[in-house]
Amino acid sequence: MEAAVYILTNAGNNVLYVGATAKRLKQRIWEHKEKLVKSFTAKYDINKLVYYEGCEDAEQAFKRERQLKNWHREWKINLIDKFNPTWKDLYPELE
Repeated sequence: MEAAVYILTNAGNNVLYVGATAKRLKQRIWEHKEKLVKSFTAKYDINKLVYYEGCEDAEQAFKRERQLKNWHREWKINLIDKFNPTWKDLYPELE
């Protein structure tokens, strides 16, 4: 999967981060886990992948990211609950 939009959380599942990438999703999430992305996610140890959507291209991924960032927190939680009811880290399942 090349372009994607994703939601990360922390160990307590109480902070949500919406991101998008034009890279392979597995590579991008690895960068978050290794704190190579010096940002909000590194500062607050947000590296658990709980949701993702593959996109046709980077433009679509970044458009969807902007849309999700404008959603209410409750809507994001409902989206995650439907996709990943146990909120497990989906990173190990990525190819």
